[in-house]
Amino acid sequence: MLICPVRNCHLPLVREERALRCAARHSFDVSRTGYVNLLQPQERKSKTPGDTPEAVAARRRLHDRGVTLPLLRAIAELTGVSSADTVLDAGCGDGFYLGSLSRETGCDAHGIDISLPAIEAAARRYPGAEWIIGNADRFVPWADQTFSLLLSITARMNAPEFHRVLRPDGRLLVALPAPDDLLELRGVGRDRVERTLETFAGAFELTAQHRATTHAELDAAGVQDILHSIYRPLRAETPGAMRVTFSLDLLLFRPR
Repeated sequence: MLICPVRNCHLPLVREERALRCAARHSFDVSRTGYVNLLQPQERKSKTPGDTPEAVAARRRLHDRGVTLPLLRAIAELTGVSSADTVLDAGCGDGFYLGSLSRETGCDAHGIDISLPAIEAAARRYPGAEWIIGNADRFVPWADQTFSLLLSITARMNAPEFHRVLRPDGRLLVALPAPDDLLELRGVGRDRVERTLETFAGAFELTAQHRATTHAELDAAGVQDILHSIYRPLRAETPGAMRVTFSLDLLLFRPR
């Protein structure tokens, strides 16, 4: 159940025609493509927060090339997601991972991201899921213990809110860029596992860990799509075709 994001309200939101309203009469329109914008003014640092349309389009083209499919398969296997699950993807981007899992398994899918272009792209590609614009760093606008599975895939992490909306028998999948992720463009990165374990230590316990790595031979256009979709690439020049590494550290947690 969605709840009102207005500060000190958090009453249940009820669908009334083309809007969601709470008992305090706070109202949020449902867009033509089906998403709802619950982002509050104080939760944004700019007029257009999150990924740009160009970054969203670049990532979508990479997904459509199939380069991230092995990562999707690793996530599906580690989480064991099924039609019985109610799933939240916090920081869902264009919806590739959640939308794909929903289509493959029939799970009840819900995604939130701060980027309007990303959520609009997700709603158009995967109309069977619920898509929300919001800042999950601040507040996750669903009722307590709503979800059996929560995904945070190379996204921000909000341990208290994740714990609140996850069921006691649920699980949390956190995917981090591994040190060798995009090493051809970024150089060797940091190992983020220990710091992430510390972030979730108070409310969650680690139950499984896996590194998923794949490689793709990309033409110059594909490499450009990576550069459009990431921050601070190592290379200053415009590279041509190359073999690129995609790698994620997958951490599976259960609530304490």
